[in-house]
Amino acid sequence: MKGRMIVQTTLAKSVAFEGVGLHSGEPVRMVLHPATADHGIIFRRTDVRGVNPRIDALWNRVTPSKLCTLIENDEGVSVSTIEHIMAALAGLGIANVLIEIDGPEVPIVDGSSAPFVAKIRRAGLRTLSAPLTAIRVLKAVEVRDGEAVARLEPANTLEIDFAIDFTDAAIGRQEKRLTMSNGAFVRELMDSRTFCRQADVDFMRANGLALGGTYENAVVVDGEKVLSPGGLRHADEAVRHKMLDAMGDLALAGAPLMARYVGSRAGHALTNKLLRALFADPTAWRRETCSLEQVHRLPGAGVMRPAAVAAR
Repeated sequence: MKGRMIVQTTLAKSVAFEGVGLHSGEPVRMVLHPATADHGIIFRRTDVRGVNPRIDALWNRVTPSKLCTLIENDEGVSVSTIEHIMAALAGLGIANVLIEIDGPEVPIVDGSSAPFVAKIRRAGLRTLSAPLTAIRVLKAVEVRDGEAVARLEPANTLEIDFAIDFTDAAIGRQEKRLTMSNGAFVRELMDSRTFCRQADVDFMRANGLALGGTYENAVVVDGEKVLSPGGLRHADEAVRHKMLDAMGDLALAGAPLMARYVGSRAGHALTNKLLRALFADPTAWRRETCSLEQVHRLPGAGVMRPAAVAAR
């Protein structure tokens, strides 16, 4: 790549999404705006007054929450269920976006990242005159919580290796491993929906959660049965969605990861604990400027149509 700088990207124009929050059930409007170089991904709550409305989408802004990823700033302003939009942005290789949202939860749309990806691809990208950097994992880092395990290992691109095991026969034990380059996120993961058991739905609603959940925006199973109309989009849709979630949660590293992520029964909280363990050890990682060879191995490489990318 001698003499050629590999640069950051943002959106070519703003894109809007409307829907309801999965857990709150409240209507919400979210608009993604182009941003400047080194801006990163930042959420801005347009419905709050008198306090800082901006929250950086970073691992150290994650706070404990039930069944989703929630980020919060120093003044207590938060946004939850960010994992699907974060996965979409990471899967398209978009480094800088301002996300304005008029409520506390990202719209669930169809329970996957596909609606986000579709609109963002139509909007296109704009390149920015600043070098693109990645975070290279230098040694294995692992965290556990009972039977759940999450680990990062050195690799030359982002790889995700995930295993789940549920008693319901409609899910059962599933395993999948993908190298997240050459548009693998768009081809393999983006349309896989969040899932749960009918018993979990009943429990969550009794506890004020999943109020916006429907059979259309989540895969609901009961034993051997898939209760959602149309059934599964993939025979292993459940593990694919867990990989999608991991993609979104890993995007909170603040830059593309050169690493292999291995998850077994892992969830949002454990993946965040893993990022915290990684960044707590300065010998476990380094930030490096991407070469042309490296950028071709990143998740967003080749996903956007060339005609949709405008230089700046």
